[in-house]
Amino acid sequence: MSELGLQGRIRLAARRSENSNDSAWLTNADRPLTGYERIFGTLGTPRSLRTRGGIEDVAAMAAKGRLTVADLQSQQFANRAPAGDLAAADAARACASVLPDDQEACRVIGAWDRTVNTDSRGALLFDRFWRKFTSGVPLPEQWKVPFSAADPVRTPHTLNTASPGFAKALTGAVAELRAAGIPLDAPLGAHQFVVRGDRRIPLSGGTEALGIWNKTEPVWNAAGGGYTEVAHGTSHVQAVGWDGSRCPVARTLLTYSQSSNPRSAHFSDQTELYAQERWVTSRFCEKDILRSPQLRVVRVRG
Repeated sequence: MSELGLQGRIRLAARRSENSNDSAWLTNADRPLTGYERIFGTLGTPRSLRTRGGIEDVAAMAAKGRLTVADLQSQQFANRAPAGDLAAADAARACASVLPDDQEACRVIGAWDRTVNTDSRGALLFDRFWRKFTSGVPLPEQWKVPFSAADPVRTPHTLNTASPGFAKALTGAVAELRAAGIPLDAPLGAHQFVVRGDRRIPLSGGTEALGIWNKTEPVWNAAGGGYTEVAHGTSHVQAVGWDGSRCPVARTLLTYSQSSNPRSAHFSDQTELYAQERWVTSRFCEKDILRSPQLRVVRVRG
């Protein structure tokens, strides 16, 4: 679930709150929470890349200040990949020694724009490499600079390309895509999708392991030629504020759409909006309701 329900124009600099299904410890990274029961999560331990990336993004919004609902909408679909920012350049440099006779993979990773938009080329290759690397290499061996509880958002960092698991993950990802007949620079949306009726709808976003705010979790099926449909991820999204008016400004999305009935008009409507990075306008005040192009007035007589 992605939730951007922040009151408009709030000064996040005074309250940089963010939580990505993680411990309560760094909900406010400026004032870490302590003294609570262990059931609510650990203290002083490494955070997920999604938590770290979320804290960085919220801090950037706080520095900007005077946010509008449009700012929150933009954040939902920024699709920045924190793992790419941390590791892609090092991976591309080390790639030459791992794949001396196959430089295409090195070029693709190096040219990747570090986002998981549907047209991002290199995102799929890095995604498959990163999943293999992080699942096969213990966290302390993934990075040269270890985790520090005194700097939990910026550590650990600097990819440990000397780890034997690095070469194994990179060569495995390249072989995996080639075996599936997928070009190494294939756009992400060509292989990350949902099917509604006879339509295949490309989706942006990415796995929590990459640190993506806009979470998208497809399932890899090597025998089936790559990713099957997205299984789960971002569900209900809301960007809510006042933007200087007395009426709430609200934009929402229910990414799975409102009906599971294929014959319903609402079977795929909001899924398609989500794929296009468009939103539903929720209306609260009378003047906004009267302006709705979908408004129908039915007068009932006794």
